Amino acid sequence: MSNVYAVRPNQTIYIQNLNEKLKRDELRINLYHAFSQFGNILEVYASKKGNKRGQAWIVFDDLSGATKSVRGMQNVDFFGKKMRLSYAKEKSDIISKRDGSYVPREKRKMNSGDMKIEPKVQKTTAAATAKGSNGAPAMETEEPEKEEDTSPPNKILFARNLPPRATKKMLETLFKQYDGFKEVRLVDGKPDIAFIEFNDAQESALAKEGLQNFKITSQHAMKLTFAKQ
Repeated sequence: MSNVYAVRPNQTIYIQNLNEKLKRDELRINLYHAFSQFGNILEVYASKKGNKRGQAWIVFDDLSGATKSVRGMQNVDFFGKKMRLSYAKEKSDIISKRDGSYVPREKRKMNSGDMKIEPKVQKTTAAATAKGSNGAPAMETEEPEKEEDTSPPNKILFARNLPPRATKKMLETLFKQYDGFKEVRLVDGKPDIAFIEFNDAQESALAKEGLQNFKITSQHAMKLTFAKQ
């Protein structure tokens, strides 16, 4: 019998037995794509460093999304390995800040090879994680700046602040989950921007809202506005 419910259900799920051969960005993007069917995702944390290899944490906006994903993706083959899912033992910082239970923790910078934002992790928590605990890394999150958009809504989105290694396939993976997606257009000589087209303005607006400030890497939060026409 699985010990999925050995800890109290919460919005953060813990995933083990992931394929360690995947590149960091590839792993995070594909996890987002695979799990976003269950609900709105606030954070995806994955690392290629030491004892965190083969593991990930996904923070959903609500408990329903987390529960559906644990039930729906348990033992599902993901790049050749069957995922093991459970609820994380600890509530993520982004949820704690939202519900008013957040308590600041000692800062501990992560190695530059890690995927997400610099976390705040207690020494005891770090030790538990090293032993394979499913306590969620405490991800330090800041309120993202609101993107000022002066262009009227239309079917084309303008994306900026993309990482140099962003590819058309990577962006397609992110945007094709939204209804009405048509295509991604990159700009020669400008790897940090792209245009994404949908069937109409309503569909592009939903994608804009869902992926605004999505962190493709820890230094690159994607900024979305409606394209100028």
